[in-house]
Amino acid sequence: MFKDVIDLISIVNTVDEGGDTVQVETSRQVYANKKSIKQSEFYQALTAGLRPEVTFVIHSFEYEQERKLTYETKPYNIIRTFEKGDFIELICEAVV
Repeated sequence: MFKDVIDLISIVNTVDEGGDTVQVETSRQVYANKKSIKQSEFYQALTAGLRPEVTFVIHSFEYEQERKLTYETKPYNIIRTFEKGDFIELICEAVV
């Protein structure tokens, strides 16, 4: 059913040996379907200063509130999610 693979990226704050707080990124792969952004959503987002570029659909149970992902080595920020039954759409903008 899903033909694409994305890496969902979690960011966790931890304390290193020197006592400094550092952000550690961990990723995990999930299967997804890549979709285009709808034209109306694209223009509405532009008015809010966002630049949605792509949507990925995954199973809802696989999403753990990550705010970043990579697809084919390209990094994206997840700017919005939309649940549709057993699935969730991750609306993303490219990281520049």
